[in-house]
Amino acid sequence: MKKVFRIALTGFAAALLPLPSMAQEVVLKLHHFLPASSYAQTMMLQPWCDKIAAESNNRMKCQIFSSMQLGGTPPQLIEQVRDGVADVIWTLPGYTPGRFPSLEAFELPFMMQNPEATSKALWDYTQLFSKQEFKDVRPIAFHVHGDGVFHMTSKPIKTMADLRGLKLRAPTRMTTKFIAMLGATPVSMPVPQVGDALSKGVIDGAVVPYEVVPSVKIQELVKFHSETDPAEPAFYTSTFILAMNPAKYESLPADLKKVIDNNSGITQSGLSGRAFLAADAEGKKLTLKNTHNTIPASELASWKALGNKLSSEWVEDMKGKGADGQKMLDTAKSLIAKYATAK
Repeated sequence: MKKVFRIALTGFAAALLPLPSMAQEVVLKLHHFLPASSYAQTMMLQPWCDKIAAESNNRMKCQIFSSMQLGGTPPQLIEQVRDGVADVIWTLPGYTPGRFPSLEAFELPFMMQNPEATSKALWDYTQLFSKQEFKDVRPIAFHVHGDGVFHMTSKPIKTMADLRGLKLRAPTRMTTKFIAMLGATPVSMPVPQVGDALSKGVIDGAVVPYEVVPSVKIQELVKFHSETDPAEPAFYTSTFILAMNPAKYESLPADLKKVIDNNSGITQSGLSGRAFLAADAEGKKLTLKNTHNTIPASELASWKALGNKLSSEWVEDMKGKGADGQKMLDTAKSLIAKYATAK
């Protein structure tokens, strides 16, 4: 009887042990601010989710909550992933001005020319200068979007003089400053507010990449699309982060952590930048019925002079915060050049 009792007790104890990791299934709540139909979801976020599902044999999947379905506003997404409201988020650090100053080096005028290369550079840069700023979350990728474009309701932008007196939507602190230097009145707002602001005449136009066009139906709200010379670096770009809740990551078994690790870092950052470049091509197709023009390099020379002034101001601003802004800016340029020329 004692032997039988010991066997039964052993069996009962075994039943209380955690199941092997192969039996665990994880659903990651991924939260972002654009519609489910946005290129950001269909061409970048969903492929990332599909990849981690495939590599985990469907033991780890995403449940994507688009258009802020879990509540809050786009600037609150960082807090949501930090606090565990969401397991993974995708957002712009620039939606919280001044909180992530190191990334502003990449948001200065005329820094970005190729989003894939610049996104890889951005990842390397953050490992050098941004870890403290993002210590409360686990970055999966940092990336940028393609060239910014002027989308205007009443007239195209051909020269700096065309911007005087106009109200333009701007995404981040650096772009807001630059638009003001160009002579327009910047109006800061996240992308989801752009459509309503255009339709009500609150703004005369918006600076966004073509990737955003279908998310807010820009092609129906404006008549003119003014691009800068594609041979020149973009007059602006924004930085993005795909990030995970650290506690959620630590709760994963080792093999699922490895899946996340294998789909994080410089490779994922580059893939994200590449996806946004492809999304620009798709978004531009939706605007072909409207009027397009290109602002030539000869006109952009005076814009670049103002951009250099803003860069110098940013360097001094970082110096006031106790950081070596010149080293940060030089490193950003060096890394962008490195990956732009990489085979």
